[in-house]
Formats: sequence, C-alpha cells, structure tokens
Amino acid sequence: MKRTPSSPCLRIARITLLLLAVVLLFDGCNGHGKSRKNILKIYNWADYIDEDLLEEFPEWYKEQTGEEVEIMYQVFDMPEVMYTKVALGHEDFDLVCPTQYIIERMLRYDMILPLDQDFGQTPNYLGNISPFLLDRMDAFSVPGKKASDYMVPYMWGTSGILYNTALIPKAQVETWGCIWDPANKGKILMKDHYWDIYNVAAIWGFRDEIAAGKRSQYSVSNDHTADDIAMVEKQLRLLKPNIAGWEADFGKEMMTKGQIWLNYAWSGDAVWAIEEAATVDVSLDYIVPREGSNIWFDGWVIPRYAGNVKAASYFLNYLCQADIALRNMDISGYTSAVGTPEILEAQIDSSLEETVNLSYFFGPGNNKVPVNSIQYPDSSVVSRCVLLHDFLDTNEQVLEMWSRAKGDSLKRSEAIAIFGFFSLMTVWLVYKRTVKYRNRRRRLTRRFGVATT
Repeated sequence: MKRTPSSPCLRIARITLLLLAVVLLFDGCNGHGKSRKNILKIYNWADYIDEDLLEEFPEWYKEQTGEEVEIMYQVFDMPEVMYTKVALGHEDFDLVCPTQYIIERMLRYDMILPLDQDFGQTPNYLGNISPFLLDRMDAFSVPGKKASDYMVPYMWGTSGILYNTALIPKAQVETWGCIWDPANKGKILMKDHYWDIYNVAAIWGFRDEIAAGKRSQYSVSNDHTADDIAMVEKQLRLLKPNIAGWEADFGKEMMTKGQIWLNYAWSGDAVWAIEEAATVDVSLDYIVPREGSNIWFDGWVIPRYAGNVKAASYFLNYLCQADIALRNMDISGYTSAVGTPEILEAQIDSSLEETVNLSYFFGPGNNKVPVNSIQYPDSSVVSRCVLLHDFLDTNEQVLEMWSRAKGDSLKRSEAIAIFGFFSLMTVWLVYKRTVKYRNRRRRLTRRFGVATT
C-alpha cells in the first residue's frame, strides 16, 4: 500500500534513527573477543530454511568431525543489505546466501573464498546439484575465478506475475503490458528491487525490437547502455501511477487477503501465496508472461572474513543431501538446486493432469512429469527466461535512475541532516575508541607495571 505523506522533520528523524541503528550495529560487532572456533555464523534470507535443521546440524557435525559447533543465525530481506554488511562492515559471517548478481559482484571484488570440499570420511553431497544450475552458475565467473569453485546453488526459480483469478482474467496477465494498463491502476504491487524491475521494464520497452530480431532479450536485460537505462527510466515513469506500493516481502501476504490484483513475484513466493490463499477461499495463480522473464538462483558463499570455514563447508555439504533439500523446499515453497531421483519422486503428483518437461533439470526421460509447474517450470518457459548479471560499472547510474523514477530523491534539508549525522557519529566513535584505548592502557599498566603503545 502507498505510504501516507510525512513531514520533512519526521522523514529526517526516521532517516537519522535508521542510520544510528546501522552505526551502532557496526560498532557493536567489533571486538567482542569471543572465540570463533566453535561458532558458525549464517546470514540468510528470511523464511528460507527449515530452522529445525539449525538445531540438528551441530549433532550431525559432531558425528562427522568429533567437534562441537553452535549456530548463530541472522536473516535479511534485501541482498544489498547483506552485501553492505559484508563489504563495509567486514562482518565475519561464515556463510551468506545472496542472489547470483551479488555473488558475481563479490567474486569480482575478491570478497569470497574458494570452496573446501575435503570432508574426510563424510560423503561429498555437492554432486547432487543439478547440472542445469551448475552450467548456468559458471556464466557468473570472472577472469581467473570459476564461479562453481566459489559457490553452491541453493534455490532457484523464475520471476513473473502472481494474480487474483477472480479479479483479473488469465488472458490479461499473459503479457507484461497488464501492469502498464491504466485499467489496473492502484491494484498492483511491485518489488522494491531495482535488479528485477529493470529487467521487466527493459523487456517491455524493447518488445518491438526483440520481436523484430533487432535486439535479443539477453541484450536488453544485460547491456545496461546509457540509451537502455534511459528507456527503462521512461517505462518506469509510465508505470509508477499504476503502482499501489513497492514491497520487499509483504506482497504475497497482501495477495492472500484479496486486497491486490497483481504482484510481481518470485515463483517460490507464489507457491506459498497460492497455498495460503486457498485456505481462505482466495484464488491465486502465477504466470511468466509471453515476452519472457528471468531465471534466478540464490547460492551459498563463504565470505573472506569468515571465522569458521570448516564448519561452513560441512554445512553446505549437509544442505545438499536429498532429504534435507526436501525439508527446505517444504518450508519455503522454493525449488532446491538438488536434482536427484529422490527429489523428483517426492515432487510427482499423479493427481495432476498437466505434465511438465523436466529433462533439462532431472535428465533424459523426464519430459512428461506431473509436478507443480510453478516450482518446476516447463522447458518452454525456461527457454524464454534469461540470466541477469550485475550492473557492475553502471550500478551507480542505474541506482540514480531508479531513485528518479520512483521519486525517492532526498530534499536538501534531508541531505544536510544525514551529513550532520555522520559527522557527529564519526566524532563520537573516535572519542569512544580513544577512551577505550586509554582505559586499556591503564588496566595493563596496573596489572603488569608497563605501558602499551
């Protein structure tokens, strides 16, 4: 839903409080002095794992290694938040689970460690990952670094439209044009995520060129030229009046309440929303429009500041077991990267009339499988979806465009407030560290009779 207008003072206060929380978080993460030998720190998307596994893993780990470990688990709802904490805060997470474009960025800037697949006497379950994803993973390699040496795919899916079948017919949502249609004004929620929405605007803006063979879908989604960025901004400005709100994660809940007609959604969220809505007699469905979309995947990586690489490596191996992968699928609604026969058997639903060609994921002979086609899209759907890369050198230009198109630019008074805030925080942090250093010197002098430098 749209936010109600707020006064400049209130907006400044909110921004200041948010920035204060960030600074305190970063400051509080330094120097806690606790040993990391038996701690495994994991940073993951919210609602993306069977949390019972977090309690069961330490026992499994001890059986495999004879060592004890305790898991510290945190969640995020935007990959950029995770990236900022690792890149700027140098947080010592042992495992993080970003989307592929963030992995590409982290790989480029030497922020992640290569995988250690030495599991001693424990079987190596990383081989359970479907070749379909392994092949696509290496599209994100950078010079001198093969992506598959640095990451383990976790979940994957498509992006499309989640819609209320009682309020809008399927024929209308078969094209991305439905979200630009004035008839749907105020009935649409979009992801507050520039990486996804740039792709939608590019596909729609260049639809005629793509249809004529002058541009490819991959090109308009990944070239990021100045002209392409300008076209995307134009389309986003045309789209903005139709949008009821921009959301990070609450769109699926709004859809289950029947309050919104259309929501740009990830396939896993669509699976969850459709099942939840059915319990309250709301009928939802999901579609990848005919113009095409994207295939995405999230993967686990070990940041360079990790404090327990061994436990992190074993946790990745643990997650790639078929029974563990199924539990994570059941709890999240998303589709595991694990592509073993056990996974396929568990997903088959003989009551379904529709069959799906899954030979691309599970191998030859699986071209007519009765499964949920949202979780496992047919090969015909996959063929019109592209992989999206990071904006890399054009990231700043795209972010500026995104801010202009959404109308998020700060007023002068807000900019001054933010600058003043950081100035005060810098002085405060320097003062705090100076006091801490002087106190440490006094303690050591009293204890040992010598001063430190």
